[in-house]
Amino acid sequence: MARPCFKLEIGFPEPLAGVDEAGCAPLAGPVVAAAVILDRGKFPRGIDDSKNLPIEKREAIYAKLVKCAAWAVGVASVEEIDSINIYWARMLAMTRAVEALGVEPGWVLVDGNACPRWQRPSKAIIAGDAKCRSIAAASIVAKVTRDRMMAEYAQQWPGYGWETNRGYGTPQHYRALNSLGPTPLHRRSFAPVREIEAARAQPELEIFEIVAGESFAPHPPAIEAKPAGPTQDVVVIAANPQPI
Repeated sequence: MARPCFKLEIGFPEPLAGVDEAGCAPLAGPVVAAAVILDRGKFPRGIDDSKNLPIEKREAIYAKLVKCAAWAVGVASVEEIDSINIYWARMLAMTRAVEALGVEPGWVLVDGNACPRWQRPSKAIIAGDAKCRSIAAASIVAKVTRDRMMAEYAQQWPGYGWETNRGYGTPQHYRALNSLGPTPLHRRSFAPVREIEAARAQPELEIFEIVAGESFAPHPPAIEAKPAGPTQDVVVIAANPQPI
């Protein structure tokens, strides 16, 4: 399988920044974007879409990237995700990443089908992390950065498995959500979290055990009441009374 290369980048002005994000789908944690400007004469070998790299290799390439490339990350918080939705939070994180570079790129290539609403020359490339080396490099930086953040959060909120599932909806994560409830880092705008929180907020019905001899069947009272007698006299007046 072919790896990302510079073929798509050659026709664009330099410095060229590749941009990608990590963490759009998880139930918990922020979304993290990275912007990377590679030196085409000096870059780590083996750069690929972060999803195609085992964790050890991804970490090794990241360690080299941060030493030889210009890079920056941008983060959109859980509160921002719930406020403006995940799509716009993703765009916000990417904007922050490019702005944090400290240098204005001549062009920006963004992974996906749309670019943020910024006033800079850019182009969106679908599956760009599998085609474009600069975007693939950004995917590695974003992924490693977010994974480390979630591992730290896992120490503050143990039980959800964030150190391995990174906030994605794994069976372990769902079990913890049902038993422990959502944390401040869970995205309430995501339906699974919202539904679990709503279910936990419902009052539990009390269950009473019916003791022997009791039932819900109708039964006569212990003392029978006597039929009630008349309570008033009825006077009938003739329609045409005759004189006596």
